Amino acid sequence: MRNQLVSQIIKHTIVSRAHLTPEMALRLLTPQCSLWSAPPEENPFKDPYWAFYWPGGQASARYILDNKHLVKGRVVVDVGCGCGASAIAAAMGNARRAVANDIDPVAILASQLNAQLNGVAIDTSSEDLVGTVCSCDLVVVGDMLYDEEFADRLFSWLTRLARDGKLVLIGDPGRDGLTGERRSQLSLMRSYPLPKNICEENHGYTDANVWRLKAD
Repeated sequence: MRNQLVSQIIKHTIVSRAHLTPEMALRLLTPQCSLWSAPPEENPFKDPYWAFYWPGGQASARYILDNKHLVKGRVVVDVGCGCGASAIAAAMGNARRAVANDIDPVAILASQLNAQLNGVAIDTSSEDLVGTVCSCDLVVVGDMLYDEEFADRLFSWLTRLARDGKLVLIGDPGRDGLTGERRSQLSLMRSYPLPKNICEENHGYTDANVWRLKAD
């Protein structure tokens, strides 16, 4: 089953560097792929969110690559990792341990493939970590505030982690879940203009921000 899924991932994606982190090669579903415009019944994957490099994920990975001192020697967990970019960025920054976490097992496979493409080692976890005690130094969340119900659950957990002394970074292009109230608990670390192709693929988002969750 694993080999079949790996073959399907390779078949339906291309290796791309056309994003905010061109030093990182990633297997992605892009407009150049036949599956991009195929009807749903031809898609062999259920909800292949891992196949897209979402703007918030691009921003968080870019920020890690630009600030490697934040991850060097630390345990970093990329929650809702998708393609695994932030975990890979942490590994590139010499994190002591970089964990790609996603409840979708196909995302875990994609993250492993992408780590191999970039010559780095990452750990993976398919456990639902939200709400648990997370043994790490830094938690990265990229583009996960898309749904209010989940955003409420996620943000409450991240707040507890920040109060426990963990560094929490959130990459987001302006999703509905990042309300004014939640934004008041964040410090803006960096804003990145998105490349033209990324804007076109993501319904007009032009920038993505990286926020740090305040500890108090």
